[in-house]
Amino acid sequence: MESIWLGLWPNKRATQVLALRSPSEPMLKATLSLQPSSVRALTALFEAIALWEGRPVRAVLVADESSTSFCPTTLYRDSFAIYGERTALYEFEWVSHVPARRRRPGLAGIGNFVDLERVLVRAAAR
Repeated sequence: MESIWLGLWPNKRATQVLALRSPSEPMLKATLSLQPSSVRALTALFEAIALWEGRPVRAVLVADESSTSFCPTTLYRDSFAIYGERTALYEFEWVSHVPARRRRPGLAGIGNFVDLERVLVRAAAR
């Protein structure tokens, strides 16, 4: 069964969320607050998308030097409890951001999600 690929990338102002059905088919693009109101927010998000779509979620939290040291969010700390977790509905891990060459702008709308799309497609291809 194909998985939904979901990436979360906190930055200085918000957390970008991108979910893909395939590398060329985005299904969800959102900008959420930096501070989830519950430590269960991550798992609840993964489970809700998996149950809605009827497919497991393969989720990654993007971590790079600037985001972990300068980003005022609890996502990194809160995600330690579920790091590497695999359930019937989701699997979760961290990935690091490696800058890459510019690519076509395929996701328009509520901000630039190109970097998150690139990281998510690379992580899903592993």
